[in-house]
Amino acid sequence: MTAIRRLAYAALAIAYLQVVFGAVVRITNSGFGCGDHWPKCAGTWFPPLDRPDLIIELTHRYLALSVTVAIGALLVAAFRRRAEPAVGARGGVLNAALLATTLVVTAALFGAVTVKMQLNPLLIVAHLTIAMALLATLAAAAMRAGGIGVASLDGPPAPKSYAGARAGAVMAFAVLILGALTANLPGANVACLGFPLCDQLMSGAGGGAHIQLTHRVLAYLLALHVIGLSFSVAKRREQPALIVASRFALAAVLAQIAIAALLVLNHLPPELRSAHQAAGTLVWLSLFIFAALARRTLLAAPAPAPTVIGAPIASSRTQGAES
Repeated sequence: MTAIRRLAYAALAIAYLQVVFGAVVRITNSGFGCGDHWPKCAGTWFPPLDRPDLIIELTHRYLALSVTVAIGALLVAAFRRRAEPAVGARGGVLNAALLATTLVVTAALFGAVTVKMQLNPLLIVAHLTIAMALLATLAAAAMRAGGIGVASLDGPPAPKSYAGARAGAVMAFAVLILGALTANLPGANVACLGFPLCDQLMSGAGGGAHIQLTHRVLAYLLALHVIGLSFSVAKRREQPALIVASRFALAAVLAQIAIAALLVLNHLPPELRSAHQAAGTLVWLSLFIFAALARRTLLAAPAPAPTVIGAPIASSRTQGAES
């Protein structure tokens, strides 16, 4: 299981880097660095590395190839050990690896369509959605292999933590999608100036202003939710793995707020736009992991003993005699 866990970790790390680098491609306008050719770049498999936009786009494609190879290796390793319950059962690693394979192939096809369709904003958002689902699936695969704190779960169930983390993960996913729309729809990213409030709405922004305002409001609500969730988990003295997960999610949210403030106040520099995408992805991934850990405490809890209606209740003296 150690080898499978390491493969899942490797695939997750490369997939995260690919998502972050995908934002670099968009922010630097390198989406056409290879022209409209796919899977070739500039009409050849080995183009001359003589332009920054070509190098950036080609690096992104190499990362996509690397994550595909890593997921393929994870699938093969899981398939070879499918007889083990933790691998081949319904909630085992193999099913997660199969889903990850499907998602990475779908992401590659969407990438090709996005290039052919001249980087349509809605296709870019759809591509990002698939990438977020892939990250979650790879995290689930690592957890099913005993990683990311699963091995240390041995305490009571945490239904309140699960409900709160699940709500946070849903909110984080919505914030990510709205953020992608804000970044890709023309004029939406500069439609609202100022932080934390919108001091000035740019004229002619149209629906872009509403999208950014909705993105901001939901992001603020998410931050308040995660802050309260982290304190409540610590107050209830949940299992250490859940406390660590909640604090990591809180740190990611606070980092995202700081980056967002610097981003708006400094007029959207490319470096901070990339950091904003990276931190937002980390918020989603950390909350998904937190929710998955909390859910595992519920699955591991013993089922209550069945109660037979009309059965006599044995006295303590009788129970003692029977034992």
